Amino acid sequence: MDVEELIESIIRAAMFIAGVIGNSWLAISSIPSKRSSLSTNDLLFINLAVSNLITNYLVDLPDTVADFAGHWFLGEAYCGVFRFSADLSETSSIFTTFFISAFWHQKLVGSLKRGGAPVKLDNLSLVACLLAGSWTTALVFSVPHFFFVSVDGTNESEKDCIDVFPNDLSRKTYDIFYLTLANALPLAGLLTASGQIVLTLLQNQQRVRSHDNPPLGKNDVNHQAQGRDVDVVSGPSSGSANHIYTGVSGPEAGQGSTLHPDPARASKVQGKPGSNSQVRAAKSVVAVASVFLVCWLTHLLLRISNNFHTSSLVVEVASYIAASYTCIIPYIFLHGIKKLTCSCKR
Repeated sequence: MDVEELIESIIRAAMFIAGVIGNSWLAISSIPSKRSSLSTNDLLFINLAVSNLITNYLVDLPDTVADFAGHWFLGEAYCGVFRFSADLSETSSIFTTFFISAFWHQKLVGSLKRGGAPVKLDNLSLVACLLAGSWTTALVFSVPHFFFVSVDGTNESEKDCIDVFPNDLSRKTYDIFYLTLANALPLAGLLTASGQIVLTLLQNQQRVRSHDNPPLGKNDVNHQAQGRDVDVVSGPSSGSANHIYTGVSGPEAGQGSTLHPDPARASKVQGKPGSNSQVRAAKSVVAVASVFLVCWLTHLLLRISNNFHTSSLVVEVASYIAASYTCIIPYIFLHGIKKLTCSCKR
């Protein structure tokens, strides 16, 4: 093994370790305690972690070992399992990331429109059906890899596990359906939801600024001097953080608002709006969407280009991109839900 191959193998091993730690951490942190019930967020995070761990253990680990060995040595039987697991976990991970972005789009945007009322994806039965559908779709696209794989190579030291379809037409047909239904459509949906989340965050920030620095008229100054001004801010943060600060005063402030007749106390509470947890989580979704765009759009383009010019290098690069995604996003979500800590307290 030359120096370049050794460096690539070490990087791959580091990504595997980071992915296992991050996804295991995310799964354990999302398991509800005895005093709380399972929420949509918990279910989605657990499903995402399980999807990524399949990639870590059944795809990244054998691929890393094969890199250190210098060739594929696990046989054709595991070659089918390897290719099956790769598409199964990738497809499930993509759909789950899309569901997470859709959920937080509903929570954030819906909070402004309905005053923190429950959203459709708060229904665990609905979410479970969506996840079951995503696993079924992933299974349908992954099964062919059990039958159309081969360990190919000119000699023992250059053998590699590759897909071998009966003909070029069948390969292109499979890739068109797979890339469209399991990659392009979830990618478009995630970008749409994330774009609206960004707009909502920016609009909410404008409302907060305008509320913190309102234009003072003569009557406002007199009222403040008399200590009769009333500020409306979001209520104290609850565990679920279902309400968002809107910057709207009066009866239209919506649920979760609290009246503070004391201006000094109100100014302190304004610094800690009750929606901090919700906005923090929404920002983490936007961060994940950015990583998702870079990784999976590049992955999608590489897979498309491979239809016109088959290259082992392209397949290898696409594999590295998928591995990098699964080892990065758990840490972003852990930061977003404030679980990126070694404390065992829940």
